Amino acid sequence: MQHIPQADLTDFLSGNPAQKNAFVQHIGSSFQEIGFLALKGHFLEESLQEDLYREIKGFFAMPTLNKEAYEIQGGGGQRGYTGFGKEHAEGRTTGDLKEFWHFGQDLNAHPNLKGIYPDNIHVKELHHFNSVGNQVFKKLEKTAEVLLQAIALYLGLDEFYFDPYIQEGNSILRAIHYPPITQAPEEAERAAAHGDINLITLLMGSQGGGLQVLNRNEKWIDAVAAPDELMINIGDMLSRLTNNHLPSTIHRVVNPPQEEWGKARFSLPFFMHPVPKMPLNCLPQMIDETHPKKYEDIEAGAFLHERLVALGLL
Repeated sequence: MQHIPQADLTDFLSGNPAQKNAFVQHIGSSFQEIGFLALKGHFLEESLQEDLYREIKGFFAMPTLNKEAYEIQGGGGQRGYTGFGKEHAEGRTTGDLKEFWHFGQDLNAHPNLKGIYPDNIHVKELHHFNSVGNQVFKKLEKTAEVLLQAIALYLGLDEFYFDPYIQEGNSILRAIHYPPITQAPEEAERAAAHGDINLITLLMGSQGGGLQVLNRNEKWIDAVAAPDELMINIGDMLSRLTNNHLPSTIHRVVNPPQEEWGKARFSLPFFMHPVPKMPLNCLPQMIDETHPKKYEDIEAGAFLHERLVALGLL
C-alpha cells in the first residue's frame, strides 16, 4: 500500500535555507509522483476547525425548504447552497450523493471586488455561521499562499510568482454534506472520480472516510489525514500552467460499506483560485521536444466557466 507523503510547513518558514529547500524538493516530488500531500504546520488551529464543523452540521440539519432559500438560481453554485445530487463529475450525468455550501471572499474587506465576484450569502438562522466560515477561509488562504511560494521555487520560478495572481483570488471554501445512504445507489457515488478545477486544494480532516487518490500507476489508494493535517492536491489550473509537469490529481469519495450507510460524512475543501484574469498559458520553460504544449491558452475565469458548464452547475 502506497502512503500519502507528509510534510511540515514550518520547515519552509524556518529561516534555515537547507530545511526550506528540502521542503520544496519533497513537496514537488510528492506532487509529481502521487499528487497528494498531508501537511502539518499550517495556519488553521484545531479549535477553529471544530467551530466550523459545528456550524455546518447545524446548517445541513435544517429543513430542506430553509436550505433551499439560500440557493441562487443561475449562480453556478458559486455562493450559498447547492442541493443534493445537482453536481456531477465531468463526463457523467449521474449526480453525486452530496449537498454543499460555498463561502467566498469577504467583499466587505475587498469592496473593489463587488460586481466581479458574487456576494457571500448570510444564513440568518445561525449567528456565527458566516463569521466562522470567513475566519477559516482566511487561514486556509494564507496557508495556500505560502505553499504556492514553495511550489514556485520547485518549478524554478520566482518565489513570489503566484502572489499577485492569488491576492483577492476567486477562491472558495466548500462545506460538503454526504447524507446517510437510504437505498442502494445504482450508479451514483458520494463523489465520482474527478480532478479539481483550481490551482491547489486544501482539505481539512474530513469527518468520515472514503477519500481515495488515483496514483500515477493507476491504482486507487486511501487518503486519510491526521486531525492536525491538511490534505493538499494539485488542480487542473496548475496542470495547465505547468504543461502537466505537476499533473492534476484524480480522486473520489467512495460509498461506504452497507453496514455504514447510516452514517453521514462531512468534508471541508478549500479551492485556491487565482484572479479571473490570470493567464493559464503553459510556461515556456515547461515546453520542449519531449514535452510539447498540451493545452490551449486561456484565462482562469474563462476556464472556470467552461468547467462549471461541464459539471452541470451552469
